[in-house]
Amino acid sequence: MAIPWVGRGDPFPPVESALPDPDGLLAAGDDLSSERLADAYTRGIFPWFGAGDPVLWWSPDPRAVLWLRDVHVSRSLRRTIRSAGYRVTLDTAFPRVVAACAEPREAGGDTWITASMAEAYGGLALLGYAHSVEVWSGSDLIGGLYGVALGRMFYGESMFSRRPDASKLALVYLARQLEEWGFELIDCQVFSAHLASLGASMIPRAEFVQAVDRLVRQSGGVSPWALAPDLLETVRVR
Repeated sequence: MAIPWVGRGDPFPPVESALPDPDGLLAAGDDLSSERLADAYTRGIFPWFGAGDPVLWWSPDPRAVLWLRDVHVSRSLRRTIRSAGYRVTLDTAFPRVVAACAEPREAGGDTWITASMAEAYGGLALLGYAHSVEVWSGSDLIGGLYGVALGRMFYGESMFSRRPDASKLALVYLARQLEEWGFELIDCQVFSAHLASLGASMIPRAEFVQAVDRLVRQSGGVSPWALAPDLLETVRVR
């Protein structure tokens, strides 16, 4: 079944028209501008495509999400927080985090974070909409994630880990900080066992779109992004 082409200035089709197979494929296009990306996220739509392909836009049903109230910190992750001596920061190495996330997961593998995608999210970061979480061991960047924040809604894009639990640590710290700022939800896009171990769940697309519509209208009011000084103890005890 054909999908519509969304050119510059064209509106997105309703998310309800997305294909059931492949799940959520909604449209194709060639526009990855900051304006197009922001518009997509406010509608519960995200880009995902390979090198050489047109920009493919998705809105799967159901949707993988992480309600901040449901974040789970396992015993092993608590031990890592207490004993590993890692340091967590926000927005200190955005390009490096994106580059690390773009590295193939296996030798000879592909990556969906193309040069055009990295450039597009770098543009969103300059505008204050895209953010990164970094996990450090000394001066070594060992894990992290990046995503987009609009209003009080956060959309997770990708994460990486070079040490056990490093990406989980990034997500837990981000979730606790977002909760302090009045956020409620992280969009995880696609479900995985890794995310499930942290408390992610699946909800119907209609419920997700309703939550997005409500949360993006609320003022985020956070600048610059930085972890609260007492966040370490908050993460340890909860």
